[in-house]
Amino acid sequence: MFAPRAAAMPAVPEVAARAFILQDVGSRQTLGERQADQPLPPASLTKLMSAYLVFQALESGKLKSDQSLTVSDKAWRAGLNGAVRIAAAPNATLRVDDLIRAMTVLNANDATIALAEGVAGSVDAFVDMMNRQAQSWGLTATRFQNADGTAERQHLSTARDLSYIAARLVLDFPSALPYYAPKSITVEGVPQPNRNLLLLRDPSVDGLQAGYTESGGYAQVATSRRTIAGVERRLISVVLGANSSEARAGESQKLLNWGYSAFDVVKLFDAGQPVTTAKVWKGRSSTVPIGRPEPLIVVVPRGQGKLLKTQLTRPDPLMAPLLKGQNVATLQITLGGQPWQSRPLQALEAVPSAGWLGRVLDAIRLGIQ
Repeated sequence: MFAPRAAAMPAVPEVAARAFILQDVGSRQTLGERQADQPLPPASLTKLMSAYLVFQALESGKLKSDQSLTVSDKAWRAGLNGAVRIAAAPNATLRVDDLIRAMTVLNANDATIALAEGVAGSVDAFVDMMNRQAQSWGLTATRFQNADGTAERQHLSTARDLSYIAARLVLDFPSALPYYAPKSITVEGVPQPNRNLLLLRDPSVDGLQAGYTESGGYAQVATSRRTIAGVERRLISVVLGANSSEARAGESQKLLNWGYSAFDVVKLFDAGQPVTTAKVWKGRSSTVPIGRPEPLIVVVPRGQGKLLKTQLTRPDPLMAPLLKGQNVATLQITLGGQPWQSRPLQALEAVPSAGWLGRVLDAIRLGIQ
């Protein structure tokens, strides 16, 4: 999903953590990283994958936000290991919506296990789903042993993999973000603060998750959205192995602020805007517009936007049938004459095959050329 950090990027600030990464979601660019591929305990950042599967179940109708789930004895006991639990006793019945808020705002382990059982029938089956999802995304360094982030020897992920999971959650299920944003929720009449301290300090931050294990230290995935010069940007930072809850928040804030201040965002094309119109052979239409369904955005070091140049490459001849959204070209982007990014372009319209006569005539024309 994210392009590697380019050699000409600004120097990354010092970050007091074992590993970190900063991603620009709109441009799919990695802005800074250190030890981003080192496997480390993900702690409650595990719940980002749990949340992804829960929102997937909501979208498919397997779960409904207003249905009730029973907090099993297994789920209630898991809650004993966390700072906060939502169920007062085993076999309590709680709405899915409330369980999600407890998982996202408070890192409540009992809520996470109850949701896992609600989605998959058992925690073991849910963890299998988590690992299959990670494998389908190519996250080979991630291996889940549980759904809530409890420390286990082989329960590991990396800053890079966790940033990918976070980006997929934000992009695939935008409705998830309001569950992460509350500064507090009330449990049994007592207000409980969000574990993400940045929500209290930076109005542009709207998620995501914080965590801690004795072996892995303090960890956080933070995401922020700011509009600069009329262009909206979203950044995701991952900090692993900080020394305290205050340090993980401070280092995450440092990364986010640097990402916004050290770079400019350049919109090359609007969503659905054709980059070019290409000749199509053997189709019902002789041309097809090529572009991207979302805006084509590039991030560059501050003040260097005028150095951007683009060059399009595509197969020739381009043959029907073409599906809408099919990759048909590549936009090579350079900065100051150096390679910067390569972005696939899609057919913005479908082009079905022509009838037999049209195909024959085009075949003759291609032969003459």
